Amino acid sequence: MGETRELRCKRLVHRSRYRGVKESDLLFGQFAARHLDKLDDAGLDRYESLLDEPDQDVLAWVYGRVAVPDRHRNEVFKRLCGFEPRR
Repeated sequence: MGETRELRCKRLVHRSRYRGVKESDLLFGQFAARHLDKLDDAGLDRYESLLDEPDQDVLAWVYGRVAVPDRHRNEVFKRLCGFEPRR
């Protein structure tokens, strides 16, 4: 039996909050808590693929320091870039 959607979202929220770099923890953790339940399965796949990337790479893409690879040019990444975490 596969992982339920609810369990997957909980796992992804946990992974998002404990990435290792505080700035990433805030960005991903708060984004996940607010938006994962609104994503379809394909969106969750895209989000999870972002979590598989190193923090320094994702932050460089989000802040426009480095071009975003084609594999992450999608609506989920756009939403993440527009998200403002609370400090």
